[in-house]
Amino acid sequence: MAVEYTDSQLDSMSKDELKFVILTLQSQLKDLNSNMEALIEQLRIANQQRFGRHTETLDAIDGQLGFFNDIEVVYEENTLEPDIDEVVERKKKTKVKGQRDINLAGFEEKEISHSLKDDELDAFFGKNNWRRMPNEVYKRLACIPTQWIVEVHNVDVVVGTDGDHQDEFLRGDRPKDLLRNSILTPSLAAALINAKYVNAMPLDRMEQEFKRYEINISKQTMSNWLMRLSEKYFNVICERIKKELLSFPVNQSDETPVQVLHKNGKPGSKSYMWVHRSGELYRERQMVLFEYQPGRDHRFPLEFYKDYQGILVTDGLSQYHIVEKKLDGVTNANCWVHARRFFADAVKAASRGDPDAAKQSIAYQALLRIGSMFDIDKGLKELSTEERLKVRKQSIKPLVDEYFTWIKEQAVQTLPKGKTAEGIAYCINQEKYLRVFLEDGDVPIDNSASERALRPFCIGRKNWLFCNTERGAKASANIYSISETAKLNDLRPLKYFEYILAQLPYRCDEDGNVDPDKLDDLMPWSDKIPEDCKKVVR
Repeated sequence: MAVEYTDSQLDSMSKDELKFVILTLQSQLKDLNSNMEALIEQLRIANQQRFGRHTETLDAIDGQLGFFNDIEVVYEENTLEPDIDEVVERKKKTKVKGQRDINLAGFEEKEISHSLKDDELDAFFGKNNWRRMPNEVYKRLACIPTQWIVEVHNVDVVVGTDGDHQDEFLRGDRPKDLLRNSILTPSLAAALINAKYVNAMPLDRMEQEFKRYEINISKQTMSNWLMRLSEKYFNVICERIKKELLSFPVNQSDETPVQVLHKNGKPGSKSYMWVHRSGELYRERQMVLFEYQPGRDHRFPLEFYKDYQGILVTDGLSQYHIVEKKLDGVTNANCWVHARRFFADAVKAASRGDPDAAKQSIAYQALLRIGSMFDIDKGLKELSTEERLKVRKQSIKPLVDEYFTWIKEQAVQTLPKGKTAEGIAYCINQEKYLRVFLEDGDVPIDNSASERALRPFCIGRKNWLFCNTERGAKASANIYSISETAKLNDLRPLKYFEYILAQLPYRCDEDGNVDPDKLDDLMPWSDKIPEDCKKVVR
């Protein structure tokens, strides 16, 4: 609390004492202004995140800067007025003939006739006064709602009455149950998984929907089914995914919080869903593995990658740097999108009343430099690893070198608070890790692929809010792993789950266990997956 002086106290002070009071007030005022600017920035960023577009691209940010001041922003005195032919577009866009038939191709068709009988035609035109023309044919798309079918299995049972097999029973072949003595079928299980883990529908909402069709399946029953399927079948598939994942020279990782109500040790404390995926630039075979862990400690990624030899692309979380230090075979690479994000927030928080000043800021200049790296790199994805690395060294490395020289010069000019200062500190501290993509053509420039892999989980979390138990969180991790891997390999999750759940009971040994090394033909990247499981590309 600042000291308040009375008039008499100020009158009685010496010159040096008055100087001290004034200098103290100046220091306090400077701190207050700095704190106020930081609070205004935080308020603008919060409003932007709540009401604005969630983008960090420079073009979109430029549009936001000039939204309320577009006359001044786009004014250019020397721009020539366009001709009338440029203003009025006379050429009409050509409509592609047969596009509707192309869009509707491949679906089951049901022909519906709207016929005219001969008697009707004779009565209207007169006998022999008419002839038939080619029919008008048009198409409409119908939707058949959920259908429920009770499968009644009749199994022949025969007993021997005489001979060598007297009193012996013989039963007809019957399909193996998905779960022992359960009404659950592969199609029903796939529908539940697709609704909850692909379309983010909570089990409670599914229960209410089932009741509208007079189907009484409680959310507890559905939860039990999903956990038993995960533990009996999906665990082994995820083991196989992990084995394949760790064989890639480049992996990517990220994490997001999840609340578990009944948690061993600390009920209700924050837990994390970790995601590990193959490098984004490995296009032919992609995979994602979700992993539930009770915390964010470095021990969890350390355990996961203990046998890994390769490059791990992440954000700037220090836990990943510890993994690199403790594991000789692991190199950590950082994400340029995270480096860019601080500066994007700073520019978004700038006053829109003066866009020119915002464009002269350190944050905006940093975005320009980082954006030039992304502009080059986005055109390299179709190149081979060697060609991509060659172009990066020729075209992007000079930009990176110039950027770090420039950003270090700005460090001494920036206030110690705010998003710009955070971005500068992040880049300087992470320079070693931000340069790794220049040494290996398979390392992506950012970790956005991991964030995209987490997005379905985050959308689902907004609907179901929390996991009840750690066992349920682990089951969800398994199912998300398979569904997201299926999507990355252009499969339809509903059909894929129905297919593998029909096959997996036959892969069990006498003890009910499945060998993960004997699942080659069922993995999402297998070329033996049936065509009806694959996404149709039109």
